[in-house]
Amino acid sequence: MNNKVLLFQVKEFIAHTAAVNDLCFDIEGEYIGSCSDDGSVVISSLFTEERMKFEYHRPMKAIALDPDYVRKSSRRFVTGGLAGHLYFNMKKWMGFRDQVLHSGEGPIHAVKWRTSLIAWANDAGVKVYDAANDQRVTFIERPRGSPRPELLLPHLVWQDDTMLVIGWGTSVKIASIRTNQNKGSNGTYKHIPLSSMNQVDIVASFQTNYFISGLAPFGDSLVVLAYISGEVDGEKDFSSNVPSRQGNAQRPEVRVVTWNNDELATDALPILGFEHYKAKDYSLAHAPFSGSSYAGGQWAAGDEPSYYIVSPKDVVIAKPRDAEDHISWLLKHGYHEKALAAVEAGEGRSELIDEVGSTYLDHLIVERKYAEAASLCPKLLRGSASAWERWVFHFAHLRQLPVLVPYIPTENPRLRDTAYEVALVALATNTSFHKDLLSTIKSWPPVIYSALPIISAIEPQINTSSVTDALKEALAELYLIDGQHEKAFSLYADLMKPDIFDFIDKHNLHDGIREKVAQLMMIDCKRAIPLFIQHKDLINPSDVVSQLMAAKTKSEYRYFLHLYLHALFVSNPHAGRDFHDMQLDYEISPKTLVSLFRWAIDLTKAEVTSSACARLFINFVSYAPVELYAEYDRKMLLPFLRNSQHYTLEKAYEICITRDLLKEQVFILGRMGNSKQALAVIINKLGDIEEAIEFVSMQHDDELWEELIKQCLNKPEMVGVLLEHTVGNLDPLYIVNMVPNGLEIPRLRDRLVKIITDYRTETSLRHGCNDILKADCVNLLIKYYKEATRAICLGNEEDEARAKRDRNRNSQLTERSLSIKSMEVKSKIRGGTRCCMCFDPFSIRDVSIYVFFCCHAYHETCLNDSITSVSSKKKPPASTRTDLSFYEYNNADDDNDDDGSGGDGNDDDYDARKRCILCTTAAG
Repeated sequence: MNNKVLLFQVKEFIAHTAAVNDLCFDIEGEYIGSCSDDGSVVISSLFTEERMKFEYHRPMKAIALDPDYVRKSSRRFVTGGLAGHLYFNMKKWMGFRDQVLHSGEGPIHAVKWRTSLIAWANDAGVKVYDAANDQRVTFIERPRGSPRPELLLPHLVWQDDTMLVIGWGTSVKIASIRTNQNKGSNGTYKHIPLSSMNQVDIVASFQTNYFISGLAPFGDSLVVLAYISGEVDGEKDFSSNVPSRQGNAQRPEVRVVTWNNDELATDALPILGFEHYKAKDYSLAHAPFSGSSYAGGQWAAGDEPSYYIVSPKDVVIAKPRDAEDHISWLLKHGYHEKALAAVEAGEGRSELIDEVGSTYLDHLIVERKYAEAASLCPKLLRGSASAWERWVFHFAHLRQLPVLVPYIPTENPRLRDTAYEVALVALATNTSFHKDLLSTIKSWPPVIYSALPIISAIEPQINTSSVTDALKEALAELYLIDGQHEKAFSLYADLMKPDIFDFIDKHNLHDGIREKVAQLMMIDCKRAIPLFIQHKDLINPSDVVSQLMAAKTKSEYRYFLHLYLHALFVSNPHAGRDFHDMQLDYEISPKTLVSLFRWAIDLTKAEVTSSACARLFINFVSYAPVELYAEYDRKMLLPFLRNSQHYTLEKAYEICITRDLLKEQVFILGRMGNSKQALAVIINKLGDIEEAIEFVSMQHDDELWEELIKQCLNKPEMVGVLLEHTVGNLDPLYIVNMVPNGLEIPRLRDRLVKIITDYRTETSLRHGCNDILKADCVNLLIKYYKEATRAICLGNEEDEARAKRDRNRNSQLTERSLSIKSMEVKSKIRGGTRCCMCFDPFSIRDVSIYVFFCCHAYHETCLNDSITSVSSKKKPPASTRTDLSFYEYNNADDDNDDDGSGGDGNDDDYDARKRCILCTTAAG
């Protein structure tokens, strides 16, 4: 606890003509007493001009004022010097009067007054006098072997009202004095009987390894001013040696010790010229006690003890360290972590954390502990935006900003945009921190910075060797923040991001898939293929196929090509017709090659030279054969062969032979017209007679049946199966007759029985079908005849109105009316638009017209008159209209009347029963 300060003069007293040996204050600090070698004692008021001077004509070495000097009129003090007398001076009625309390034991070296107790030291030791009882209390002998007082002065200090501390040479004694008086409530002392004599107990005593140059109380401990000589002999006997001016003394130290000599703190003092000083050249004084000190402590509440270390040329003021002093000391000695912990624990002012933090960070930067400094920034810089920005740019200047980025706040406080942009650029330009760049971009809100400066810093690195996937993804995120979705999609595709398809749909980036076919297929072919097919208008099959071919270095490109072409074929068999050969064999057909070649030329968007065309051609034809369906999905090959008409049969047949695909060979041979060879494959390789029979049946070729029979004759089991399945196709007797004699056919009897049974069943079914067919023909002819003999009435406007009321007729009547209109046209042409009875044109008479399917037409009146006339010749006139003549047809006899009325007697049914008079008469 040392603190060196400058002293400023407050008041000056010119009281002595020689050296001042001792000073003393009263308890209130209003009066100061001094003694000097000039033999005088002067007591002065610090705040008034009052001064008293006493002459003793011998050098005076010690003085002590009554603690209650300011409050008592007696104005008592004690003083002593080389004369060996201890004077007790007090004011009486007749003036000041001296009383000698002690003499004859050598000079008085020190004197201290506390309450009513006066302690002084001379050559013999220390004595205590009770001024209240006017009696001597005790005597404490001088420690043996201690230096003579003129060489090293003894030191006295009252720890409290009854505790006296004596320091002499290298010895410390603490005496507890029990008095026969107590202090009254009004501040006066009350006496107790004299039988209760004063007693002194030495409660503590210890030796030091240094000379004591001063003593002062410090709570329950002691402050000792230690003088350490310069001799290096660790076994030096302090009791037999006296310090001397040899120029080898060490720095004096202020030590805080307990009554057991346990050191609590030690500080070496920066005294100028300490090498040449003796122990008695130093002195230690402490601030006067306040008025409330007698209540139990040395200082009043809120008072701070001060200690003064005086040397010939320096005065050092020492105070107990407070929290801030402790923190300053820790910082000075490099204990920054402890200083920070002390501030965080609430020691000192809260503002100190800024100072401590800045100092600590500077220290770490000097030590190049950048990561540790960065981790402490949130704690030390807290919510100061300016401090954060200052350190951000400082780290950037040191090229260590990446280690600070994880700790930079994005809110509370929010920094300027430039600070965040500088941080992200620092991450982008360092390959080791590209992953940190990506995580930072994802975690930081986009509103706190502009993406364009970071994009500008990253784009030049994309095509260099230092580019990483993390950097690409970070750039894609920045493009997304800046609204450049197409560029972001391109990078996501290169990075094979699984959620790219959702990204395409979300931002409607279907135009961009044209250049990323291979990447999308590698990411998720199940989602990519429907996307390509759905947007054929944006990316045609040639684009997809060409890019998949260009991605030949990819291990699965052939499989992807197969999946795409298959899905394209399923969605539209004709959409990828130029590539159907490719689905069989990747050795491109000329037609496919031309298509791809044209696409490649269009893609260049430039003038193509002959050498460039040659290179393109070589690139296309140099691809190794890949039988897509045959290699990846054989079960779909046959359906493909059946449904597609855009592949080369010869090439497909070669693939099937190479892959030993028998059923596919049979189908291709059948389509090529080589049925016999296909049949041979079925019988000789497949050995499936049922499939052979089915194949021959589909060909509808009698010669092929004979070929089948010939190839089966040497195989008894096949002959048996052939007999079972030829019913309805061949005569079984024909097969039986061709079977060689002696050929054993398994289960022949059972098969012949089955053939006969099946034949009988087939014959019976045929007869039944023929009978049904004949009956249906007769019924249909009758119905046709009835319909053909009906009359159709073409009425006037009233008839048309009646037709409007009947517009809800069923569709069959509508079709019949359309047929009638057609017949009307024919009748007008054939009949010359004249009535077949009166031969008048239809247009000159406003009556209804009847038209028949025989192309004859009549006026209604003419037809009715003719029917009536002819009927009257054959039988008597009918009594009612419901009696039908020969020329009328009863529509109710029709089982399936078109309108379903069943002949309810209305006019339409009556008209429909009319018969052509000419045809009927001729038939009759």
